[in-house]
Amino acid sequence: MAATINGVGVGLGLRFYSKLAKQVPSRSSSFRVNMAVSVGDQKKTYSLEKSEEAFNAAKNLMPGGVNSPVRAFKSVGGQPIVMDSVKGCYMWDIDGNKYIDYVGSWGPAIIGHADDEVLAALAETMKKGTSFGAPCLLENTLAEMVISAVPSIEMVRFVNSGTEACMGVLRLARAFTGLEKIIKFEGCYHGHADPFLVKAGSGVATLGLPDSPGVPRAATFETLTAPFNDLAAVEKIFESNKGEIAAVILEPVVGNSGFIAPKPDFLEALRRITKENGALLVFDEVMTGFRLSYGGAQEYFGITPDLTTLGKIIGGGLPVGAYGGRREIMEMVAPAGPMYQAGTLSGNPLAMTAGIHTLKRLQSPGAYEYLNKITGELVEGIINAGKKTGHAICGGYISGMFGFFFTEGPVYNFDDAKKSDTAKFARFFRGMLEEGVYFAPSQFEAGFTSLAHSSEDIQNTIAAAEKVLREI
Repeated sequence: MAATINGVGVGLGLRFYSKLAKQVPSRSSSFRVNMAVSVGDQKKTYSLEKSEEAFNAAKNLMPGGVNSPVRAFKSVGGQPIVMDSVKGCYMWDIDGNKYIDYVGSWGPAIIGHADDEVLAALAETMKKGTSFGAPCLLENTLAEMVISAVPSIEMVRFVNSGTEACMGVLRLARAFTGLEKIIKFEGCYHGHADPFLVKAGSGVATLGLPDSPGVPRAATFETLTAPFNDLAAVEKIFESNKGEIAAVILEPVVGNSGFIAPKPDFLEALRRITKENGALLVFDEVMTGFRLSYGGAQEYFGITPDLTTLGKIIGGGLPVGAYGGRREIMEMVAPAGPMYQAGTLSGNPLAMTAGIHTLKRLQSPGAYEYLNKITGELVEGIINAGKKTGHAICGGYISGMFGFFFTEGPVYNFDDAKKSDTAKFARFFRGMLEEGVYFAPSQFEAGFTSLAHSSEDIQNTIAAAEKVLREI
């Protein structure tokens, strides 16, 4: 069940459907790396001298000094951090500072960073080579695991990133329906392909860019937008574009405007509206896939889309993406059908190996119950600390995904999220870094827990948050 927190209590006003009850609730010590950190004693002074030196050099080598914009700390200020190593739920920067990590490489590290079993499996696979450019048996294994887990997927195509997966699924939806218009939701991010860079949230919102220069009008002309959780707006778009809409695509739980859960019946209504209008329903589960439950958001909510995109977790920390759906639709994809899409490193043995062993760990009884437990403790603790120290704050979580906003809330869409006090978030973020806690460097990003986080990590984080909240 999803939890939204507005004030001191937890409101469970969303009617969700979950198959998690099938799993046996238990907490296994094998779920986490047994390393504890005392936030207060990890360092006497906090210095980023080496990070500053490295980042200044990077700015002469790469645009903005980074290879993905949010890493540059533009929305939170301060010195971007250059990391050196990761293990379990911890990160170490090149200055030797240690952090409890709630970014998790932006989602993939659900069993913890540098998991010993995954690393051992990768070492064995590497002995055979890193890329074949030809079919390998590992592709079959991971494909079977994905198909058996995700309700909508009868066939799957592996690619190398979430952006690539969304590019492929958009082309497929248009090819199958013979239509061109799509509906996306404000604040939902589906990668940086031209048709999706319309009110796209995430890094675009962080940088204050309404869209992106270099995207021609023709590329976005057939992209229609509606506020998330606004069924009336969706119905109005369908009414104004009868018989012209190929698909509705959305993050079933928004993670790229911060954490925003769907209202009760929102997803169910989208399923009904798309069927009535001959459009496809596409869930972008790059972030939520295998995170909200083993079968993703669609299993958690009990709503089966026509097509699904995946990424992050199914690669276990290596570059990966996938799209899949009903067999009759997927058979449009080349070489089975006429819709062309290809990739040099797609299905490479390293990504397949990491994905296989990550998913095996997630099949452990009680895994998702444990994630839900610790994430609930974390979010409730931070919200309560915020209220205790006089801040307007709200938030929510589902399983190992969470977020909070510096506004009274509730937050149902991107416009609500933009009411947050982003300057306060920036101060909070920088203060938490000094306390040894690493959150995403943007108000408009979800956070992630992992099976490697311990209750002690959670309590240390809450204590650090209360300290910082008092100071700001």
